[in-house]
Amino acid sequence: MPAQDIDLHFQDARQLARAIRERKLRSRDLTLHFLDRIERGAALAAYSVVTAERALAQADAADRLLDAGICAGPLHGVPVALKDSVQWEGTVVSGGSQARAGIVSTETAAAARGLAAAGMVILGKTRMTEFAFGLSGQNPTQGTARNPWDAIVARAPGGSSSGAGVAVAAGLAPIALGGDTGGSVRAPAALNGVVGYKPSSGLISRAGCLPLSETLDVLGPIARTVADARLLTQLLAAPDVDDAATLALPATCFTSLRHSAPRKPGAVAVLAPPSWPALLTDEALQAWNAAQQRLAQAGYTPAAWHPPASLSFARMADDNSLVLAYEAYRHFGPLAEDPSQPLWDVVRARIAAGGRITQASYEAALSRRQADMAVFGQAMQGIDALLMPAIDQAAQALDAQDTRHAGLGKLLRPANFLGAAAVALPSGLDAQGLPSAVQLLAPAGADAALLDCAAALEAVLSPVPRHPDLSAWGL
Repeated sequence: MPAQDIDLHFQDARQLARAIRERKLRSRDLTLHFLDRIERGAALAAYSVVTAERALAQADAADRLLDAGICAGPLHGVPVALKDSVQWEGTVVSGGSQARAGIVSTETAAAARGLAAAGMVILGKTRMTEFAFGLSGQNPTQGTARNPWDAIVARAPGGSSSGAGVAVAAGLAPIALGGDTGGSVRAPAALNGVVGYKPSSGLISRAGCLPLSETLDVLGPIARTVADARLLTQLLAAPDVDDAATLALPATCFTSLRHSAPRKPGAVAVLAPPSWPALLTDEALQAWNAAQQRLAQAGYTPAAWHPPASLSFARMADDNSLVLAYEAYRHFGPLAEDPSQPLWDVVRARIAAGGRITQASYEAALSRRQADMAVFGQAMQGIDALLMPAIDQAAQALDAQDTRHAGLGKLLRPANFLGAAAVALPSGLDAQGLPSAVQLLAPAGADAALLDCAAALEAVLSPVPRHPDLSAWGL
């Protein structure tokens, strides 16, 4: 690659797409650049499968189309990474579990088809927590993706879309598609210093993806910028007869994504600290306060938002865990109950616990969910987005029993229970030089307004893009 291209791997997906359209860069050269970095950065363990031959074939096809004057979409020719749970015919789909090692997909997920149809280049599959059941990102049976912000201590990469977060943060992909059932896009984004967007339930079809919880599963992008995340979502957001959740949203939820609008500072409120579902460490609280100061200096002084009495964020986090565990057991219970299956004991116990949840408890939680969604939507009238912490602490060293990041789930899961749109935004580095983050929430279907607000706050919270020192990995 030419010397001036040394920073290609940290350019936004939109910048890369523009360079390809303007014929300043060919998709094949860009794809080779990322494949080379993936190979040299293998110790980061971001990918479970690298599809180099397929990727180069797709890149060549993208270049030929442009040579013929045909552009398939706004991210034509740009490489992308897929979470291992997103099926792509002819590639292994392990779902992060050795119990599925060697199982090859015989179908392609709707989202993967959409990316390919838009002219994007799929680099491969990224690592994930086993069966997407965990937010720290640990996977001792298949290998844990390495958080690139610490070359000495193996810290949590965030999960379950762990490899996707690491890939974007380390410049091993410009953008990635993950899944978020209880924070699984926002957690790796927050702990790796990038953007993670969980669309409203039903915005992107999940057809052809390995399930964890049919009620809560959502696909969403991990990206460098809010604009990149929005653009990838626009490519994939559409009703799909193979995913009933996509048929429940009004058409305006899909079409409004195409039109951004400026948002006034008063459009954002902040969740009052007494309503936070988890306490922040002193370091995380300092980072939160520093972010509030930056917002205030830019003219943003969000009013404190106190939820209605029935809307407990802590209780919603617990209810999300209940629904997730109950439904996960229906999918993976037989594996968890079979001692011969090579499951991580922590995930085995989590799945097995779902088998002890009664149907009555599950149905009661679903009823509370419908009530909570209605109450949240009503209480948020006149407010475009709700600001709250995304993490209670920066990425910590991995612990064998995977309990050190429990607070992460308490903060992230309420958005899933509400079916809400939510986005994690980088908010700088803490005193240890580790990423900090905040999140914005909006009622289900209000994705366009949420992303407008996120774009406005993004430049204030983290005005200078920050990247980890990758020299220890030869990058």
